[in-house]
Amino acid sequence: MKNFFKFAERGTSYKMETLAGITTFLSIAYILIVNPIILSQSGMDHGAVFTATALTAIIGTLLMGLLANFPIAIAPSMGLNSFFTFSVCIGMGIDWQVTLTGVFVAGIIFMLLSLFKIREKIINIIPIDLKYAIASGIGFFITFVGLKNGGIVVGNPDTFVSIGDLTSPMTILAVLGLILTIVMLVRGINGGIFYGMVITTIVGMIFGLIEVPSSIVGSVPSLEPTFGVVFGHLDEIFTPEILTVIFTFLIVAFFDTAGALIGLTSQAGMMKDNKIPNIGKGLLADSAAGVIGAVLGTSTPATSVESSAGIAVGGKTGFTSVVIAACFVVALFFSPLVNVISVEVTSAALIIVGALMAMEIRRIDWTKLEIVIPSFLTIIMMPLTSSVVIGIGLGFVIYPICLVTEKRSKEVHPIMYVLCLLFLLYFAFIV
Repeated sequence: MKNFFKFAERGTSYKMETLAGITTFLSIAYILIVNPIILSQSGMDHGAVFTATALTAIIGTLLMGLLANFPIAIAPSMGLNSFFTFSVCIGMGIDWQVTLTGVFVAGIIFMLLSLFKIREKIINIIPIDLKYAIASGIGFFITFVGLKNGGIVVGNPDTFVSIGDLTSPMTILAVLGLILTIVMLVRGINGGIFYGMVITTIVGMIFGLIEVPSSIVGSVPSLEPTFGVVFGHLDEIFTPEILTVIFTFLIVAFFDTAGALIGLTSQAGMMKDNKIPNIGKGLLADSAAGVIGAVLGTSTPATSVESSAGIAVGGKTGFTSVVIAACFVVALFFSPLVNVISVEVTSAALIIVGALMAMEIRRIDWTKLEIVIPSFLTIIMMPLTSSVVIGIGLGFVIYPICLVTEKRSKEVHPIMYVLCLLFLLYFAFIV
């Protein structure tokens, strides 16, 4: 087992990998609660979506660990489940069965792109400075999400955002968790992020802020309402509206995953000479999860940026992913325990992990304006738009413009020009 996952080569152990897996699971467990709530508003069965969400995460994460040996989780994307329900099903009036079929077709296309190594090729040609910008930008984005989830930062009509109500009990709990986590990390306590979440949860229960579960074991809902529905609606996807939806799923999921993989593997120290070892297998695992998830009954899954929490604890191999998948299996049967994990509890982990990922910003060449501008815009637009894709897209548009202006067009890979054009079309007609 140690040889298979290359423990010695990556300097890790069963203890570190297990702790990392549990930490990532606790950071992402909310998806089991939130995804069914969002997708059920499109008309899908809540219980079936819960089971499909867990099974998709289990299968996708196992594939990521066993095929690519990455300490990374796969789970339904929060951005794409909202797009599925509110933009397509409710906004465009398209039945969820047809929309889910669109997800299935996009997944098939993803698999083909992965098998022919087209996705791998695109990721490898991204300039190294933009890769560091993507990694650090995701860090700023994750921190912003953590601050918002903890109630530390809130929306404000006059200043866009402002400080939250620091006297609110749940916000106090989030701040306490943040301070505890910082103290443990600065003291060099391994697993400080994990311990911080556990202590915060216990404190919340003691003071009545987090409900103590009345039971431990829960039944597993049936998949019957959603399983295999996509096969009965394949003849309904050939309309301009559905083809546009499929294209959107492709663009968003493609660059969500690309950005997450770049950021996470960079954080884990895997990126070598501007390339990520086993990236092709990681992309294949991700795309296979998309097909499987659609058949089971959930929206497009993606590489989870919350995996950064486990990597920060010390996760370096696919064994971390195996542990994450095992936790999702347990969660299928012990859903009452999962339900007590609130966003306030995990907010400290996201804030700290975002700070750790943002350290990649130091690798960018800040002496060259043609690098600084696209890199900075990539970074800043992720938290400001709550979209990794928009940040990447803007960087991909501005970067070739800067080099062409300097009469250095030959230094830009031809694929970057194609991506620039695609993102211009994306911004003009979809965003």
